Amino acid sequence: MVAVEFSTAGSKKKASAGSFRTREGGRVVNVAVVIATGVTTDGRREILGVATFTSEDEAAWLDFLRSLVERGLTGVELVISDAHTGPVAAIESAMFDASWQRCRTHFMTNLLSRVPKSTQGLVASLARSIFAQPDAATVWDQLAAIAKQLTKIFPEAARLLGNSSHDVLAFTAFPKAIWRQIWSNNPLERLNREIRRRTSVVGIFPNRDSVIRLIGAVLCEQNDKWCVGRRHMGLSTLAAIPQLNETLLSPSGKEVSLEPVAAQA
Repeated sequence: MVAVEFSTAGSKKKASAGSFRTREGGRVVNVAVVIATGVTTDGRREILGVATFTSEDEAAWLDFLRSLVERGLTGVELVISDAHTGPVAAIESAMFDASWQRCRTHFMTNLLSRVPKSTQGLVASLARSIFAQPDAATVWDQLAAIAKQLTKIFPEAARLLGNSSHDVLAFTAFPKAIWRQIWSNNPLERLNREIRRRTSVVGIFPNRDSVIRLIGAVLCEQNDKWCVGRRHMGLSTLAAIPQLNETLLSPSGKEVSLEPVAAQA
């Protein structure tokens, strides 16, 4: 498995929980639905799993990630998520040998919250220039230059930029051709929009199983489309990743086979 993405289903902004109202124990409660998607070594995307959380704490996330590993998820090179404490701590425990990419979109929101609203456009333009560089070396140089530029006028933003550099720029260790696919979990936004559309007609779900059944149907449809559609990442690009060379030469071209899911974080 090349990369794994975590997103909260139905969330308009992935930085906030995508919660659904359901009946439980004689009362109505909110539950979060989390989805894991991945890119296999043959460049195709897959739905890896789905679960409901009462709260997005480390324990819930760790249980979810361990369930993926128990079902056969191995060889993960990169995990993409936001910087919430729960998923980050769980990723470190369950997938300690994988790199972690902090979602660029979420990071930009965090960065702009540390500067006055009147200057957010300027700071956003400066930050975007980091990701517009032609190679990994200049990406890192540009981040250092922007952080230095912001130090005197917005020290808190500069500190965040400097302290988060290794997490935000983890994508630079991979071929440039796939940077756009791995520097954020924005590719999941279309799937999230479809989940929101399909669940918006339901006011209150009768139970958690009904949440999984409805969202699971959407995920199964999407997984089928990914199986027959164009590859998310090209084989020639993946072959440039040293860790994957041996796997890509195998007859099947795939490193992991997961059980079908009926219905992400």
